[in-house]
This record gives sequence, C-alpha cells and structure tokens, in this order.
Amino acid sequence: MGQRRVRRMQRQADMKTSRRKNGVLKKRENARRNARMVGILKQGKLPYLPSVMSWLSIQLNKPSSRITQAEVDALLT
Repeated sequence: MGQRRVRRMQRQADMKTSRRKNGVLKKRENARRNARMVGILKQGKLPYLPSVMSWLSIQLNKPSSRITQAEVDALLT
C-alpha cells in the first residue's frame, strides 16, 4: 500500500467520525435556531431582521422580497 492511499484512508475515517460527532451537535443547534426564529416571528410583523428573513427565505423556498405576511402566518400554524 502506498503512503497516499494510507493517508487518504485515515482522512476518510477521521471525516466519518467527525460527521457522526458534529451531526448531533448541528441537529441540536438547528432545533434551537428554529425555536428562536419562530419566537421572533410570533412577536412582530414584516419586515423582520435580515437573519429572520434569510431563515424564512430558506423555509419558504422563495426570495425574501417576495414573502408576504400571509405566508408567514401559514408557516407558524
């Protein structure tokens, strides 16, 4: 076996354990972020902070400039 192959296999194994370890942390972080964003959405009306609009854009799969209050209300229910 060549040294490049050994290093590549070691790197693959390290990345696999890293994904497994960090995946759990990222799921928790995403759950906290979703809860925080929903809390902010319930408090106010459009326009929201840029970070909230970005999150809404991802959730609704549309540009933030096209998001309406009706869509936000539907997302919250």
